[in-house]
Amino acid sequence: MKRRGFIGAGAAAALLATGCDFSVRDGVLNACRAELPHGLADHPLVQAAWKGIDSLQVWDSHCHVFGNGDSGSGLWFSPRLERVWQPLGYVQREFYVNAACVDLSPGRADKSFVERMLAQCRAMPPGFRALLFGFDWARDDAGAPMQDRSTFHVPDDYVAGLAASHPAHFEWAASIHPYDPSALDRVDAAAARGASAIKWLPSSQNIDPGSARCDRFYTKLAKLRLPLIAHAGDERAVHGFGEHLGNPLRLRRPLDAGVRVVVAHCASLGDAKDTDHGGTEMVTNFELFARMMDEPRYRGNLCGDVSALTQSNRMGVLPTLLSRTDWHDRLLNGSDYPLPGVVPLISISALVDRHLLDPAAAEPLRRLRDSNVLLFAFVLQRSLALEGKAFGPVVFETGRYFRRAPGDVRTSRGALDRDRSPASVAGPNNLPA
Repeated sequence: MKRRGFIGAGAAAALLATGCDFSVRDGVLNACRAELPHGLADHPLVQAAWKGIDSLQVWDSHCHVFGNGDSGSGLWFSPRLERVWQPLGYVQREFYVNAACVDLSPGRADKSFVERMLAQCRAMPPGFRALLFGFDWARDDAGAPMQDRSTFHVPDDYVAGLAASHPAHFEWAASIHPYDPSALDRVDAAAARGASAIKWLPSSQNIDPGSARCDRFYTKLAKLRLPLIAHAGDERAVHGFGEHLGNPLRLRRPLDAGVRVVVAHCASLGDAKDTDHGGTEMVTNFELFARMMDEPRYRGNLCGDVSALTQSNRMGVLPTLLSRTDWHDRLLNGSDYPLPGVVPLISISALVDRHLLDPAAAEPLRRLRDSNVLLFAFVLQRSLALEGKAFGPVVFETGRYFRRAPGDVRTSRGALDRDRSPASVAGPNNLPA
């Protein structure tokens, strides 16, 4: 069976097995067109998305890197994902390959991923950047790597090198496991090389954010003002060590230590024990996240990113997030690239059905996804609205949150917003021709 036919035939089984809701109403595979169709960059929907936005501050703050290491990069993924006789993992990997438009010809996988991503960034208004994530090994309690329990590995050196080679388009976040005996030295080295954040996926890397053994790590992050982007809520795409590690209440420990914490996906999947009240009752992870967002003591250091929230299995939290305009200055734009390119995961039709998206936006969005997944994710999130409430520019101007201030002191986005002048706001005329 040809690859495209195999993916199409296995799509439903693969997505069901990972617990994802999905729809084939908008298709199955990304067409991977090289350029935007003529006139699409000037479409009123795209123009409206950039209106009032300072493009120099727009970072996509949640981007994964994918490859097989064929360039000597050190990129790695589990052999489980390339065994045809283990079809669920195989099809999952093929979806990632298709979403990122990767060329699997010998020696081309790593390079084609980067080339495609760069082309998408270059088609955005000046200033747009993608924050590329490293991904540390799963590690045992002594901090030793466990390759057999890992799904992906993206070396910090690799993403740091990409950011150094393409500073106009890429930033990077290190992924440093706190149990690694050299973790503190690695944090210092990452900060010195310009890392914008630290990224964890606790349930897949065997990290307990609520453990006292992380305290020295948290002290280091707080001193450096280096944000921690931590996945919270259930994880459906990556093999893990237990969903209890994704309980957002475990992030109280770094927050109480003064760490700036970004809760990835706003903890929008699954249930967890309410350890604030004895741990006998299960509460949705999103409710636990919301509880912490409403606590005054975390107003200065707790944020959430909006990546992946348009996926069918997460979109139920969108009405709350759109309506909570008091949270918007603490929500950060992100796409979860390349997952928005997995066509069945984001049903444009379902968003229309839920009255979160104007029906007139559906067709141009479908065409955007086939050509530029980063632009598609941005325009989609900018186009969401419910009863007149939408994500405003502050959600998308995330560079203010991550950038280093003079003297290597990290500054909150709120402080930089006070310095913003009206002349810095980029309108639709900043779009590329």
